[in-house]
Amino acid sequence: MYPQPGLWQPDYSEPCVDMLGRPLTDLRISVIDQCNFRCTYCMPAELYPSDYPFLPSSERLSFAQIETMARAFVRLGVDKIRITGGEPLLRKNLERLIERLARLATPDGRAVSIALTTNGSLLAAKARSLKEAGLDRVTVSLDSLDNGIFQRMNGVDFPVEKVLHGIEVAQAVGLHPVKVNMVVQKGVNDSQIVPLARHFRHTGVVLRLIEFMDVGGIGAWSRTHVVTSDAARALIAAEFPLVSLGEGKPISHETASRYSYLDGGGEVGFISSVSQPFCGDCSRVRVSSDGKLFTCLFAHDGLDLRPHLDPAQGPQGLETVLRRHWQRRGDRYSEVRGALAQAGGAQRKQYPTVRMSLVGG
Repeated sequence: MYPQPGLWQPDYSEPCVDMLGRPLTDLRISVIDQCNFRCTYCMPAELYPSDYPFLPSSERLSFAQIETMARAFVRLGVDKIRITGGEPLLRKNLERLIERLARLATPDGRAVSIALTTNGSLLAAKARSLKEAGLDRVTVSLDSLDNGIFQRMNGVDFPVEKVLHGIEVAQAVGLHPVKVNMVVQKGVNDSQIVPLARHFRHTGVVLRLIEFMDVGGIGAWSRTHVVTSDAARALIAAEFPLVSLGEGKPISHETASRYSYLDGGGEVGFISSVSQPFCGDCSRVRVSSDGKLFTCLFAHDGLDLRPHLDPAQGPQGLETVLRRHWQRRGDRYSEVRGALAQAGGAQRKQYPTVRMSLVGG
C-alpha cells in the first residue's frame, strides 16, 4: 500500500518527504513542560501533584539551541513554527525566542509563520510584547464558557473571564486570526459546543472543536467519551447553518475541516483525528522541551537532538540527521486505531504515549 524506504542519499535539492510521501512543513516546539493548569484530559492533579518532577531549567533547550534547530528545519522545508508547552508563557523571556525565530526565512525568501498555543491565563499581560517580538498568531485552549465547568476542567479554579480577556487583548494588538481550541468530552463539556459557537460568531475568532484523543500520559481514554466532529457540527448547524470550505475535509496539510456560517458570522473548524484520521496528510514534527524529536503526537519515544545542536559543528550535520529521520518516518497511529475500531477493537488507549506537556500539542 505504501512505498518501501530506499537507501538514503543526502540530496538537498529534493524535498524532504517521509516513507508515505508526506513533506516536512510544520515544526512544533515545546519550550517548557510545566503548566499552571491541571486540565483533566491532559495533566490531572492526581497524576501531576505540586511536587511533580518537571524538567529543571538546565535540562530544557536554550533559546540558542532552539534557533539552531529551527534554522535547520526551515532549510528542509518548514515554513510554520508553533511554540507550545506545557504553558509556553511560563518560559521566562519568551519574547527573545520569538524575536530570533521571526527573523527566519525559507530558502526562497518567504517569512516563516510563528504561532503560539496557550491556555490564555497569562495572555493579556503578554500579548503586546509577543506581537512586537514578531509573533503572528495565537491559539487559545478554552473548553467552556460556563465558569463552573471551566474551573472543574482546568483543575485550579481559574476563571474563564480572564481567558476571555486575554483573547480580546490578543485581537486588539493584532494577533490575527485568534483561534480557540475546545476539546470536547461527552458528558463533561459537550453542553458548551453551541454556547461557544454563539459567543465567537461575528468576532473574528475561529473556534475549533477537537475530538477527545488518547494522547499524553492519560490512560483512561475511551472512545465512549468521544463526541465526533459530525455530532458537534450537527449541533451547531441546527442553530447556525454552515457551509463547507473544503468539501468537509481538511485543506492540504491542515488539521481542521473548515466551515463558514451561512450568514457571514465567521468560521468554525473541526479536528477529527479519532473519527476521520488525517495521518496521510500529516506534515508536522514535534520537539520536546528537553530536545527530543517526535514524528507523531502519539509516539512513545523520540530522537535526542541535543548532541547535534552545537552551533560550532555547523548546520550540515544536523540537517543530515533531521532529513534521515524524517525520511524513515512511517507513523500513522490514528489510521491504525481507526482500522482496529472498525474491526471491533481499539475502544481504549492502546499503549503509553509521551507526556503531552513535554512534547506539546
